[in-house]
Amino acid sequence: MDWQIEAKRLLRAEMVRMGVSVNDLAEALASVGMDESPKSLAVKISRGKFQLAFFLQCMSALGVESVTVTLPKSKPTSFM
Repeated sequence: MDWQIEAKRLLRAEMVRMGVSVNDLAEALASVGMDESPKSLAVKISRGKFQLAFFLQCMSALGVESVTVTLPKSKPTSFM
């Protein structure tokens, strides 16, 4: 499982669902005090390497109240 691809896919899916471009997201983030240029934002999303905190800030800036994350099934792991 490539987790960066999944993170990127989830963020992009929310943007598409809401009809939001990278420029729109940059403006929304600026309105909550995050200074991200559209270019740097596009690169960050394209790489898929961002912290959960960044993802949550994006969702908050877009007014998203909940996100459903579906993970692929994997073998059970023993924690003991």
